[in-house]
Amino acid sequence: MVAYLDVAATTRVDPRVADVVLHWMTEDFGNAGSRTHEYGTRAKKAVQEARAFLAGTVGAKIEEVIFTSGATESNNIALLGMAPYGEKHQRRHIITSAIEHKAVIEPLLHLQGKGFEVDFLEPGPSGRITTEAVLEKLRPDTLLVSLMHVNNETGVIQPVAELAEELRKTPTFLHVDAAQGYGKVPQDLKAPIDMISISGHKIGAPKGVGALVTRRRGWDKAPLEPIMFGGGQERKLRPGTLPVPLIMGLYEAAKIFQEGQARWEREANAMRERMLTALGKTRFHINGDADHAVPHILNVTFDGLNAEALIVRLKDQVAVATGSACTSASYTPSHVLTAMGLPEEVATNGLRFSWFPSQIADFDPEDLAATIARMQPAASE
Repeated sequence: MVAYLDVAATTRVDPRVADVVLHWMTEDFGNAGSRTHEYGTRAKKAVQEARAFLAGTVGAKIEEVIFTSGATESNNIALLGMAPYGEKHQRRHIITSAIEHKAVIEPLLHLQGKGFEVDFLEPGPSGRITTEAVLEKLRPDTLLVSLMHVNNETGVIQPVAELAEELRKTPTFLHVDAAQGYGKVPQDLKAPIDMISISGHKIGAPKGVGALVTRRRGWDKAPLEPIMFGGGQERKLRPGTLPVPLIMGLYEAAKIFQEGQARWEREANAMRERMLTALGKTRFHINGDADHAVPHILNVTFDGLNAEALIVRLKDQVAVATGSACTSASYTPSHVLTAMGLPEEVATNGLRFSWFPSQIADFDPEDLAATIARMQPAASE
């Protein structure tokens, strides 16, 4: 069986989550907006229970969580929804990083075309943006900082909690794309971050559901305007019929992940050690700061090997990727590794391994390493 080592792209839906989703599709199938019968009442109550739980996981209030189709939509609502406020108050400066997911970079490029000025900070070889680098770029007209929690290609954790504490002393808002970090580094997201984007399918929930946390500053709400209209659901920020089965799937997955987080982290670290020990039989380099990384994502470049050719050779052993699933069809150098200042040969041939230990119980990293070692040219070649 092929070992699935691409959970940074998506995860298998937990069977317990699938059971919950099916229940809300086939038995309690009511519309949470229906007020005239028990089916709608049960659905509405369930959604509020889910909302309360998710709010608790990041230390937010129940009314500060809105449900979306995933982190991409949450990012768009947060970034594009803040633009009218910025225009009105002459605050058109935004700070972000050059290693963000395309779901952040592309909305910001859209705003750049509308007259906003965007600073794309580069992290250097560590892959980690420093708080100091962000603060040095702050200006009186800085509307927003958008910085991801965990990089989807390298697994490097960004200092979002520290940055949140500093930005709370200023009028500048902080948005965090937490698609890769939610559930895995839970304490960071309890910091006073103004907006947090969450994706369900990175933690065993179905694709197509996520959330946006919009934390208040005192009595003041984040000054977001809707980017879609029709229906007024989710505090008028995300109209449309709520996908109750998917929301309940996200709720169940978040509960399961929270309950097993300590064990997951322990086992993910153990697998990382096994991987690194096995890969020691090859010649490789880790891309990114290994001391500030989540335990389940490892980005490496193998000396003398083409990543695409390696993926083809390994397809009967492991499912892996060269980077973001959104850009995996492209053979161009990784924009993340390029922004880290790594040579083109490294940026083009970075290979990402990512795993949930419970889903690869029979996987032996030694077999993987042996295949790679056989492909690698001798050091003198």
